[in-house]
Amino acid sequence: MAQRYTLPNGLTVVFEEQHAARVAAFQVWVKAGSADERPDQAGLAHLHEHMLFKGTARRAPGEIARDVEAHGGEINAWTSFDQTVYHIVIASQYARMGLDILGDAIRSSAFDEGELAREIEVVCEEIKRSQDTPSRRASRDLFSTVYQEHPYRHPVIGTAESVRSFSRDKVLEFYRRHYTPRNLVLVATGDFTEAELRGWVDEFFGGDWGRPHEGGVVRPREPQLTHRRVLLRPDEVKEAYLNLAFPIPQGNHPDVPALDALAMIVGQGEASRLVLEVKRKRGLVNDIHTYAYTPRDPGLFAASLTLPPGKLPQAFEETVRGLAALRTGLVPEEELATVKALIESEAIYQRETVQGLARKLGHYQSSMGELEAEARYYEAIARLTPEQLREVAGRYLRFEHAIVTGLLPPGTAFSAEQVEEILDRVPREPSAPLPERRAPKTLPAAGHAPRAEDRSPRATPGRVVEERLPSGARILVREERNVPVFAMRAVFPGGLRYETAETNGLTTLLGRCLTRGTPTHDAEEISHLVDSFTGALSGMGGRNTVGLRGEFLSRHFQPAFRLFADSLLHPLFPEAEVARERALLVQDIVTREDKPSGVAFDLFNRTLFQAHPYRLPTLGEQASVERLGPEALRAYHAAHMDPSQLTLCVVGDVRADEVFALAHEAFGASRGQARPPPEVRPEPPPESARTVKRELARAQAHLVLGFQGVRLDDSRRYVLEVLSTVLSGQGGRLFVELRDKRSMAYSISSFSVEGVDPGYFAVYMGTSPEKVEAALAGIREQLSRVRDEPIPEAELSRARQHLIGTHEIGLQRNGSRAALIALDACYGLGRENFLHYSERVAAVTAADVRAVARELIDLERCALAIVGP
Repeated sequence: MAQRYTLPNGLTVVFEEQHAARVAAFQVWVKAGSADERPDQAGLAHLHEHMLFKGTARRAPGEIARDVEAHGGEINAWTSFDQTVYHIVIASQYARMGLDILGDAIRSSAFDEGELAREIEVVCEEIKRSQDTPSRRASRDLFSTVYQEHPYRHPVIGTAESVRSFSRDKVLEFYRRHYTPRNLVLVATGDFTEAELRGWVDEFFGGDWGRPHEGGVVRPREPQLTHRRVLLRPDEVKEAYLNLAFPIPQGNHPDVPALDALAMIVGQGEASRLVLEVKRKRGLVNDIHTYAYTPRDPGLFAASLTLPPGKLPQAFEETVRGLAALRTGLVPEEELATVKALIESEAIYQRETVQGLARKLGHYQSSMGELEAEARYYEAIARLTPEQLREVAGRYLRFEHAIVTGLLPPGTAFSAEQVEEILDRVPREPSAPLPERRAPKTLPAAGHAPRAEDRSPRATPGRVVEERLPSGARILVREERNVPVFAMRAVFPGGLRYETAETNGLTTLLGRCLTRGTPTHDAEEISHLVDSFTGALSGMGGRNTVGLRGEFLSRHFQPAFRLFADSLLHPLFPEAEVARERALLVQDIVTREDKPSGVAFDLFNRTLFQAHPYRLPTLGEQASVERLGPEALRAYHAAHMDPSQLTLCVVGDVRADEVFALAHEAFGASRGQARPPPEVRPEPPPESARTVKRELARAQAHLVLGFQGVRLDDSRRYVLEVLSTVLSGQGGRLFVELRDKRSMAYSISSFSVEGVDPGYFAVYMGTSPEKVEAALAGIREQLSRVRDEPIPEAELSRARQHLIGTHEIGLQRNGSRAALIALDACYGLGRENFLHYSERVAAVTAADVRAVARELIDLERCALAIVGP
């Protein structure tokens, strides 16, 4: 149970013990964001997010990140309109140290002049990256149109001009005003005791900070909207980005629960009304999503669409029609009950990780004013009626006050006059509410799970137990009682590795179609069932596997398992559903250029691999995907997704014997159509350096430089992970040398990607076009150093400990554990391989790192892909 107290200096402390994992999370919520800036301070709140980790009176620049990573932790921050949040997740044995670091950064940041100058350049690179992201540009247009006076109209990150204008004095002025104990909330969750925490907080956050609180900034009020606003503009995008929005109240308003429910009903999830009608049935959009944004000051209710430009008029009309139906019709009780359960289940899923729990507590105490706001919110959700929803929709979804913004590909024929005509006409049409949810047929009976007294005692929480079925399927279960949820992962060998140039994209298309209909349920019924089980179900495909994933509340275990099995075993791949998913996939392929970093990786893969299937893009190519139909999917499913080839893992609040009983019924028999895997020849390493450039008119250039790597079963993979961590992360050499010291990039990282066949080791960087040559020289210099010089023990120890700690942090979620166990078993690495990760990483020596670097990093035999202006 969460508790709260206040220090004598005014700092609010919120905490909750949670001992399921040996992890602790600490967050400091500063109740000041970009909306608290003066006009000459645009971007200053966000710059603090960067600067607070750049040194204190006790810690030199770079030392904060190195200390956290050296103790297996993660440190980062985010900035919004209303707050700036600093967070650490760390192994609980180092909890005191983590809180010390966070307190030191918040309380005593140095704001060194040189560090400030360098970090301003990094933020300018981040601004360029945001300019290359269409969704960010579309969001900026929306907020600058909704808000004419209120500071929500400005981008949180600021502009290059405003950020470059900041002096140390201006930074300190903002810091001294807002970073005071009375303006902060400290949140702590995880594996510690109350007594320990109170002692640490007194030590690191207590006493007089010498910065008295001057009170909050008075923000200008946004005038009431009295007319429509429409902003449509051409942009270099491949698909249209359209927003339709309405003003709504702030987060603590009593109408917010109803607005959240309306957003979920109309446009969140596969079973929501607009997704079913506008995306699925009519095929007018590539994506559609609605949300109620309710910050500290009045917010907005919005529908966001991405779609082919030729479908704009019809898609916009159907979206308006769907929203108008909420003003006149009553939501059926059954539909409302499902949405209530989905909203209430979010609080359960948040408890899977200590950082998720901390974020929830921080939101309620900082943004909503008190922890008790959470209970009031869920009580209000429980009391909602169809009549209330109609009343609230009528109050706020007023089309005479609509705001419409859009980024349109050049030459798009969609005008403000068309928008006005649709908004005038459609809401006045005779009421024709969207079809009600069709109640799904019940799942077929599949016998009864064993009674409690029949259960075997062989399964103990935290231990993986396995059963091999007569079909050959492997079923693995790990019982976890911490949160009443469970995760399932079913995997089969395959994926991109089984594709050819002619079938490229098959794995992705198949994954998207697995849940689009079985002999028992059509696609719409499956979507409704998933919602009724308060869960998620989707196909998945990668470079080496294909399969299905699901996560549900435990109280729905048996029907959710049967739905999962039905979708996995008996997909019909109906012609209409395959055609819809194929069209959506083709559109994703067409719009790849809107994500230049992804283009760079596709280009790198085609450059490093010239014969192996790993050269192919995961999404596929337009020509190959357009050739794929139901028969190709059915043939692949029969050949490579037979129960005899299955590895299934279930992790969470379940009983192993119940899982095995249901698995026997579903997967116990083979269909007898399984085929051996195709022969895949290994790719020979490059004999010389390969460089490919792709021109793309963007603000940044994107570089990927890499080498052939290792297989999943190669012990050198652990050495490569250590090497990558030496180079990457906030304390890594690439980050420190090229970002911190030389301000060349906002994004830079290295990583090792293993496969059933050798993968790759690579470095990625996004930088300004004029910095490309210097950036490449810097990357090559750091790669040469790890080949030629032994890694110092302190640096090596930091990398090892960081990997071990983040591995544990990542294993908090049932889904993460289920995926690791299933994949390791499928690859023949052992069902509890993940439990040995720490010892294998800890055994890596400096000699190992240098030897592997010398084997793999050969700048005369590398692949380089550059995408940009």
